[in-house]
Amino acid sequence: MPTADEAPARERILGAAFSAFMEAGYAATSTLEIATRARVSKRELYALVGNKQQMLEACVRERATRLRVPADLPEPRDTETLERVLVGFGTQLLRETTDPTVVAVFRLAIAEAVRAPEVARTLHSLGPQTSRAALTAIMEAAHAHGVLPGRAAEQAEQFAGLLWGDLMMRLLLRVADPPTATEVDARARAAVSAFLQLHRP
Repeated sequence: MPTADEAPARERILGAAFSAFMEAGYAATSTLEIATRARVSKRELYALVGNKQQMLEACVRERATRLRVPADLPEPRDTETLERVLVGFGTQLLRETTDPTVVAVFRLAIAEAVRAPEVARTLHSLGPQTSRAALTAIMEAAHAHGVLPGRAAEQAEQFAGLLWGDLMMRLLLRVADPPTATEVDARARAAVSAFLQLHRP
C-alpha cells in the first residue's frame, strides 16, 4: 500500500496513464509520456506503480471494482427476495458499466485487441468475469433455498442477456446515450420480470 506521501503521486500517475491510454492507445503510449504528464521521474513511476502493464491493470482494476455485487444484498430465500436481489444487482451493474469512463475502457480494449491483447484479458478478468461470477453465485444461492430450478451458470448468462440486450453495443458505437437513473431502474426491473416468468417453479 502506498504511504500518505506517495498516494498523490500514484494517483497522478494512474490518472495520467488512463488519459494517455484513451488518447493515444495502450501500445503507442510510452512510460516517458506518462511520467511527463504525471510530473514524476520514470524511476518514481516504476517504484510507485510498476511497468506499463501494471499501470493498465491498476487503471482497469480501479474501475472494475464498480462491477462487483453489492455486499448488502439479502439471501434469496424466496421469490420476492430473489426479485429484490436481482433488481439491486442489475441496477448497480447497469449504472456502473454504462458510466462513460467504463465504456471508454471497453473501447480501449477493443481498439488494442490485436496490438495489446493483454488489455482485453485484464478487463475481462477484472470486470465482466467478476460480475458474471457474482451473478452465478446469486443463482446458486437461490437454488440452495429451493427458489430456482435449473443450472445457475446458464441462468446467469440468460439474465445478463435480458438485462443488456444490445445496449452495450450501442454505447460502444456511440449511437446511444448512457441511460438515466430512471431508465436503468426500468431496464433492470423488466429484465427481472422476464427472467422470473421463465423460471417460476
